[in-house]
Amino acid sequence: MKRLGGPDGNERLTAAVAVVLVVLLAVEGATSLRIGQLLRVHMFVGTLLVPVVVLKLASTGWRFLRYYAGSAAYVLKGPPHPLLRLLAPLLVAMTTVLFGTGIALLVLGPHHRGIVQLHHLSFIAWLVVAGVHVLAYARRVPRLLVDEWRRRIPGAVGRYLLLATALAAGVALALETSPLDDRWLV
Repeated sequence: MKRLGGPDGNERLTAAVAVVLVVLLAVEGATSLRIGQLLRVHMFVGTLLVPVVVLKLASTGWRFLRYYAGSAAYVLKGPPHPLLRLLAPLLVAMTTVLFGTGIALLVLGPHHRGIVQLHHLSFIAWLVVAGVHVLAYARRVPRLLVDEWRRRIPGAVGRYLLLATALAAGVALALETSPLDDRWLV
C-alpha cells in the first residue's frame, strides 16, 4: 500500500506494532507468574492482544505477499534473513495455537484440561521461537522508530491510525469478553 509508505512504511509499521506487542506480551508473561492472583489481568491482556497480533501478522504477511508476487519495491528491499524466513511459518503456527487455545479457554471455561495443557505447551514452544524472532530484530527496531520521527515518509498518520485502531479494538474486545472471566474465578 503506497498510501502507508510502501516497503519502508510497512517496515516501520511492523516495528511499531512489534514494540507494542513486546510491552503487552511482557505484561502477559508477568501475569503468568502469578496466574492465580492475576488471572483476570491475564485474560484481559490476552484478549486485548488479539487485534494487535492480527495487525502484526497482516503487516508481515503483506511484505511476504508483495515480495513473492514480485513487487519491484519489495524485491529491491530484499527478503528477510534465511533463518527468519524458515522460522516464520513456525512462529505463525505457534502464535495461532497459543492465541487459539487462549480464546477457546476463555469461551469454553476452565474444565477443559487438554486445552489448558495445550495452551501451556504452546506458550513454551512459542516463547522459544518468538524469542529468536525478537532477538533477531532487537537492534533494528529502535533505529526504525527513531528514523520514523526524524525522517517522516508518507503514510505515518495512516500507520499510527492502524496501530491505534488495533489497540482500541483490543480494549473493546477485552471489555466485551470480560464477563467470561467469571467462570474462571469461582
